Amino acid sequence: MAIILNIDTATGSGSITLAKEGIGMGTLRNDSQKDHAAWVQAAIRGLVQEAGLKMTDLQAVAITAGPGSYTGLRVGMATAKGLCYALSIPLIAENTLKVMAYAGREQFFASGSRPEATSHPGQLSTLFCPMIDARRMEVFTGLYDLDLDEIMPPAALILEKSSFNKELENNSILFLGNGSAKWKPLCDGRPHAGFVDVEHSAEHLAPLAERAFIQENFANLAYEEPVYLKEFYSYIKK
Repeated sequence: MAIILNIDTATGSGSITLAKEGIGMGTLRNDSQKDHAAWVQAAIRGLVQEAGLKMTDLQAVAITAGPGSYTGLRVGMATAKGLCYALSIPLIAENTLKVMAYAGREQFFASGSRPEATSHPGQLSTLFCPMIDARRMEVFTGLYDLDLDEIMPPAALILEKSSFNKELENNSILFLGNGSAKWKPLCDGRPHAGFVDVEHSAEHLAPLAERAFIQENFANLAYEEPVYLKEFYSYIKK
C-alpha cells in the first residue's frame, strides 16, 4: 500500500496530492504560477500533517516532469529530488501531456462514451491530444490512445491549418489544455475534431504514479531532468 506524494507545478495551476494506492487522500492547489516556489514546501508539510502522517511515511515522490513552464518544472523537480534524496525513496517522473491525457480520458469515460466501440472495424479510433500553450502559435503536444500509449510523441509544434490533417482522417481526436484554444479557430469545425474543457491536477498523476511504483519504473535521481522540449528564451530589453 504505497503512500506517494504527487507534485504538479508544470503549468499555471499547481497542485499536490497525497495518495494511497493511487487514491487521493488530500489535495492542495495554487493558482498563482509565480508563487509555486514559495507555496510548494509549506503546502507539502501541511498536507502530510493534515493526513496524520510523517514525512518518513512517504514511499515515493511523483512529479510531472514536463513539458510546461520552465520555472515551474525546475521548482517541482528540485522539490521532488530533494525529498527523495533526504528520505531515501524513489522518484517517479511522468510526462505532463500524459497526465493531461489521463484527465481527458477520465472525463471521456464519465461522459458515458463507450471506448470499446472505437475499435470496431470501420469506426474511428479515439485519441487524446493535450496541448500546452508555448507562446505565439506554438504548443507542446502529443497524441495518446485510450490506453495512454503514445501515438505521436511529445513535441513542440507550430500550429498551422494543415496540422493533424492525416491523424483526423482515421481518428476522432479530443483536443484539450490551454493550448487548444489557439488551435480551435484554425481547425475550423473540421470533422472528427472535438474540444473538451479539462483541467488536470496532481490527482490525475496519482494513479499513473501508483502503476509506476508497482512496476518499479523509477527515475534516476541523479540524472533526471525536466522535459523542456525546446530551449529557454528570454527577451532582453535594449
